Amino acid sequence: MLAAAIELFSEKGYHNVSMYEIAQKAEFSIGTIYKFFKNKEGLYKSLIVEQADRFHDALTNAIEETDDEIEKLRNYVKTKSKVFKDNVSVVRLYFAETRGASFNIKAGLDCEIRERYGRFMHTLALIFENGMKNNRFRKIGRPYDLAVALDSVCNGFLLLWLESPEQNPYPENPDVILNIFFKGLVDP
Repeated sequence: MLAAAIELFSEKGYHNVSMYEIAQKAEFSIGTIYKFFKNKEGLYKSLIVEQADRFHDALTNAIEETDDEIEKLRNYVKTKSKVFKDNVSVVRLYFAETRGASFNIKAGLDCEIRERYGRFMHTLALIFENGMKNNRFRKIGRPYDLAVALDSVCNGFLLLWLESPEQNPYPENPDVILNIFFKGLVDP
């Protein structure tokens, strides 16, 4: 059901898809869909929240694979790219529906997504905090700010890739992105 909804929403946009079309595509009766979801907004919200949970679980698992702070960050950069690329239709759908004119579910959905994002940013910040405590990283700012900055740089690369993959490939080597932090632009 959710796969059919993703496909249709991605092709036509949220507002141009009916519950009837989703039921047909999923090969369910319309009544069956309404047993699971109160309305189209509920189905969309469920779909996006489920995808956000999968996205955050993959990132969390990636940074928990090792104890080394630098490897954690490498795993984060690589996994973020993989999850983003593997779920590009959902990513496009989310951006299309949240960037344009607001609609009812946006406020509630954004709150839930922001909450998950905030929790993950704190987890990512702990990597920077531990790296500072272990003298692997210089104390150049708040760990949370560094986590947000790294996430923003990754997002920037991914959004460029989304617009034009051939012209703006996402770096295969995570150090291309991490060296912005590790080496910076200014020679000492």
